[in-house]
Amino acid sequence: MALNADEIRELLREHVVDPELGINVVDLGLVYDIEIQGEKAVRVEMTLTTPGCPLYDVLEGEVRRVIQERYGDDVSVEVEFVFDPPWTPEMMSEEAKAELGFF
Repeated sequence: MALNADEIRELLREHVVDPELGINVVDLGLVYDIEIQGEKAVRVEMTLTTPGCPLYDVLEGEVRRVIQERYGDDVSVEVEFVFDPPWTPEMMSEEAKAELGFF
């Protein structure tokens, strides 16, 4: 099965939840880019709500697990955490803002 960035984004939306906030990483605005790098390689560029967030390894492991469960253990998954631009609450989806009481 061919890697597909849109499908991977939906997988992350459905299956990778920030443990502290209880909202998926896509609607939180943490996933910046998904790049397919060949038949068996994908790079996910994402951020954290704060640079010192202690859960980066949990989120990285979940991203890798979800992608490999869908596409196979032989898929190389690179998760790169970046902090430029820095995350702000404005990056969240309207649904995430509503769930967290921003309205």
